[in-house]
Amino acid sequence: MLLKSVKEAKRPKKNRGDLLIPVLTLFLASFGVLAVYSASSYNAKVLYGDEFYFMKKQLLGLLLGAPLMFLVGKFDYQKLRGKRVRFVCLLVPILLLALVFVPGVGKSNYGATRWIGVGSITVQPSELAKYGFVVFAAAYAADDVGRLRTFKGVLPVLLSGGVICLLIILEPNMSVTMCVGCLMLCMLFLGGMKIKHFTLIFIPVLLAVPVLIMIEPYRLLRLSAFLDPWASPKDEGYQLIQSLYALGNGGLFGTGLFRSRQKYRFLPFSESDFILSVIGEELGFLGILILFSLCFLLVARGIRTAARAQDFFSFLLASGITLVYAIQTVLNALVVSGAIPPTGLPLPLVSSGNTSLVITMVSMGLLYAVSKHGRSTK
Repeated sequence: MLLKSVKEAKRPKKNRGDLLIPVLTLFLASFGVLAVYSASSYNAKVLYGDEFYFMKKQLLGLLLGAPLMFLVGKFDYQKLRGKRVRFVCLLVPILLLALVFVPGVGKSNYGATRWIGVGSITVQPSELAKYGFVVFAAAYAADDVGRLRTFKGVLPVLLSGGVICLLIILEPNMSVTMCVGCLMLCMLFLGGMKIKHFTLIFIPVLLAVPVLIMIEPYRLLRLSAFLDPWASPKDEGYQLIQSLYALGNGGLFGTGLFRSRQKYRFLPFSESDFILSVIGEELGFLGILILFSLCFLLVARGIRTAARAQDFFSFLLASGITLVYAIQTVLNALVVSGAIPPTGLPLPLVSSGNTSLVITMVSMGLLYAVSKHGRSTK
C-alpha cells in the first residue's frame, strides 16, 4: 500500500492545460448570440419576417464551433509541422480565395465579393487564410530556428503572406488585408528576423497603405469622413456619427439590454461590424469595460501559453493565433470609437458571422491544445 502511494506521488501530473481559454471563448461566443439578437431583431423582422433570423444563424455557429473547439483541443497539433500538412493549410485557403472570383461560385454583397458558397451556405475564405498562414509560417520557421535571420529565408513567408494579401485586397477587403499584413510582420519579427530586414519590409508596407487608399475613390471618401464626419452626415460620415450617437447615449451604465435606439435601422451593420456600438448603448461604458477585460484576459492567456511553449513551433503557433484575435479585436474597437477610418471588420466571437465564429472557436481549441503541452513554472 505504501509502495503504491510512493509510485503515485512520483507519477507526473497530467497537464490539463489552460482551461480559461475554452471557458472564456464559450462565454464570449454565448454573449455574442445574445448581443446579435439584441442588435438584429428589428432588422431581421423587417427584412426576413423573423426577429430571430440572425440569432439562429449565430446559435448554429456556436453549437457547431463548441464541440469542434473541444475536439481540436485533444488534437496532436505537432502534426501540423509536417511539410505536406503545412502546405495544405496554406494552399487550400489560397485556392478558396481564388474561387471567390469565379462567376457562380463567388458571392457578392455591398459591392464586394468575399464569400463562396452554394445556395444559402456561404464561407468567407479570408477567415481560413489568416490561420492557414499562421500554421505555415510557424512550421516553416521552426524547421530551422535561424532560418528567418537571412533575407532568403524570409522570402517564402513574405511571398505566401503577400499572395494572401493580394487576393483579399482584390475582393476588395482592405481591413482584412491590413490584418494579414500586420500578422505577417509580427510573425516574421517573432520568428527572429533581423531588424534591418524588418525595416526593409515594413517601410514599403507602410507606404502601400496611402497608395491603396488613393487608388479607390470610396476609400478616400471614408478617410475624409473619418477626418470630419459632419461634412457628409448623410453619406460617408453617417455610419460613424450613428456609432458615436449610440456610444454617447449609453453613457456610463447604458440604456438597458434590448433597449438600444440606434439598432432601429439608424446604425448600418448593427449586428456585425458595429455590434460594439449597440453593446455600448445598452450596457454603457461599464459593460464595454467588462467585455474588453474578458477579451484581453483571453489575449493574456494566449501570451502566457506562448511564453510557456515547449518548443519554437508551439511558441509561434500560439503567438499567431493570439495575434489574429488581438489585432482584429483592437481594430474593431478603434473603428467603432472613431479612432481610425471605418472598415468592414467584425468583433471576433461576438459579431454576427458563422464562418468567423466557428473558425475562431476552432483556433482557440488549437491554442488550448498548445497550453496542455506547455512548460510548468513550478
